[in-house]
Amino acid sequence: MWKLIKQRLVSSSITRDVHEILDDARSRTRNSHESVPVTDLTTAWRERISSAFGGSLHVRHVDTGSCNACEWELTALLNPVYDVQRLGIDFVASPRHADVLIVTGGLTRNLAEALQATYEATACPKAVIALGDCARGCGLLGETYAQKGGIELAVPVLLNVPGCPPHPHTIIAAFIEAMRLLEERRKTSGRGTPAV
Repeated sequence: MWKLIKQRLVSSSITRDVHEILDDARSRTRNSHESVPVTDLTTAWRERISSAFGGSLHVRHVDTGSCNACEWELTALLNPVYDVQRLGIDFVASPRHADVLIVTGGLTRNLAEALQATYEATACPKAVIALGDCARGCGLLGETYAQKGGIELAVPVLLNVPGCPPHPHTIIAAFIEAMRLLEERRKTSGRGTPAV
């Protein structure tokens, strides 16, 4: 265990910059008539949220066995620097009120069933975001006697956010990208977005 921690401290994870993520989104939408601003997250967010969820997004955070580094970054989203509540993002206590599940930590064997129950209780349209390397299955611990690996083993994941932990700008960009993917699914299905 100490060897894993020492290796992790020596080799840092690389998180994609928010501008790189938005550049990718812009290049994907060049052929369409939609534009994604690269520098203004607030404008991009308001465009996405107004069309996808009527002006607000309710997020339910689920911790399936993390070290709490990703939770610190989620908490930073609520401080005066980022203040995501002004953008219409609210963290809710019940999955029945949530539009998006944001999951941190690797999938521990004791919490796999709880994550599935939370997913089932979330109303459609819904999305699952795997936040951080542990939730993606490539974190410090990987698969052990107590941990299965990434959360995609228990629930379908719409978006993976890399980093250990991801920067708050990256998390906001992930919300924008999740809204884009949900809008695409809504347009292709011709009706309400099916379960993601």
